[in-house]
Amino acid sequence: MSSNTKDNLGVPPSGVRGIKEAIKERILVLDGAMGTMLQRYNFSEEDFRGERFKDFPHSLKGNNDLLSLTQPVAIAEVHAAYYEAGADIVETNTFSGTTIGMADYHMEDLVYELNYESAKIARKVADEFTAKNPAKPRFVAGSIGPTNRTASMSPDVNDPGYRAVTFDDLRIAYKLQVEALIDGGSDLLLVETIFDTLNAKAALFAIEEVKTERGIDIPIMVSGTITDASGRTLSGQTVEAFLISVSHIPLLSVGFNCALGADLLKPYLQTLSQNTSFNISAHPNAGLPNAFGEYDETPAEMQAQIRGYLEDNLVNIIGGCCGTTPDHIRLIAEAASEFKPRVSEAVM
Repeated sequence: MSSNTKDNLGVPPSGVRGIKEAIKERILVLDGAMGTMLQRYNFSEEDFRGERFKDFPHSLKGNNDLLSLTQPVAIAEVHAAYYEAGADIVETNTFSGTTIGMADYHMEDLVYELNYESAKIARKVADEFTAKNPAKPRFVAGSIGPTNRTASMSPDVNDPGYRAVTFDDLRIAYKLQVEALIDGGSDLLLVETIFDTLNAKAALFAIEEVKTERGIDIPIMVSGTITDASGRTLSGQTVEAFLISVSHIPLLSVGFNCALGADLLKPYLQTLSQNTSFNISAHPNAGLPNAFGEYDETPAEMQAQIRGYLEDNLVNIIGGCCGTTPDHIRLIAEAASEFKPRVSEAVM
């Protein structure tokens, strides 16, 4: 698949109008963790490789994005499980799908195909569920992760001015991913788990480039990560600073995910809600990880905490991140169905 494919040139993704209408009508439910579900399959190195990559000279175990090519049935099953649980939106299996992320596995040349096929898998499952219940259309969010490099800080404590990646490196990498996600059928794009807002700004710049070149519009979700009790992102921004940094373009939503459980994330959502008229999203972890790196918060416990978001008029989109499963999403969806979507009271 060529990176120059422009199947949708000049044609907006089919879900653009639908999701903008749906978000006014109800609180939308995002899916839960892909990685948590894939761990249940206990895939071996051979499973990751499949027949196509059986002789690849480097280890591939752990490259979850690759499973869209070698284990597509499993990826489709995970998407279906989340839709079945009540999700309106599922994320493509592309969290590390840039040339920068795939460099760890020596698979930079596969980036377009990985994103394109991941989006196609999610699109097919979404369309199947929409056909069963047209009153509840299902949407596909192209997942754009932060990469494993930061443009704002040096990885070398002895050389504070050094950067492992530049803004232009990131822009180019994100642009290829964005093109493939749109070509594969994504309804919207989710720039998520943002620990460095400069990385995110490169992704947003790339998205705007593609939109301009193709003459299309596509909704954008932006989701940052508050890394600890300091209330800041890893690159040092407060909630308000993060919001200002990404508010230069129209967004479908802005919010937070990962790092914290629902209870610890709530104060930052409150601050966000008081300062923006954008829709707000949240997909927290199932609590904090235990000593073994696992997440113990039960679906019922998480539902009770999410209910606090809903009662306080904090969110328009709600889902789960690390440790969450279809069981978590089912109870979150049940709670969300009892409430109206957030109406902004912020004075902008």
